[in-house]
Amino acid sequence: MYLRPAVAVIALVATLAGCASLTESKEQNVLVQTVLDHREIAGVGCVLYNDVGKWFVTTPARITLRKSAGPLRIDCQKAGKGWAYEKVESKADGNLWGNLALTAGVGLFVDQNTGAGYDYPATLTVVMHPAQEKEEGPAPAAGVTLF
Repeated sequence: MYLRPAVAVIALVATLAGCASLTESKEQNVLVQTVLDHREIAGVGCVLYNDVGKWFVTTPARITLRKSAGPLRIDCQKAGKGWAYEKVESKADGNLWGNLALTAGVGLFVDQNTGAGYDYPATLTVVMHPAQEKEEGPAPAAGVTLF
């Protein structure tokens, strides 16, 4: 008769141990760096955003962002130098799959909504595209009016 409460306690502990929402942080520290022509370029302004927040950074820098099951978008620009736009997918960590097995999917649903069971790469290397000079046509002739 005393076996049932012990089994229930063990099952509860095993369930909670697999839940990334309880054991993992919802935030992640990442390094953002920018590269142009195979060389690191500093002083680039970047906006990082996902479905739960937006962060601004000047590279190279470390930033703490909120994790999500969705992708992280990175939009960078430096006047006269270049621009970049990248999308980085988050990856499920090991706790997420243990959570699926131990909680019959309930914990997986919770972790997807909080982002706790997902990680972005620890280093985000953004490849910049060179700035394109504006193509300017010939100057209008003197005395000619353009409509």
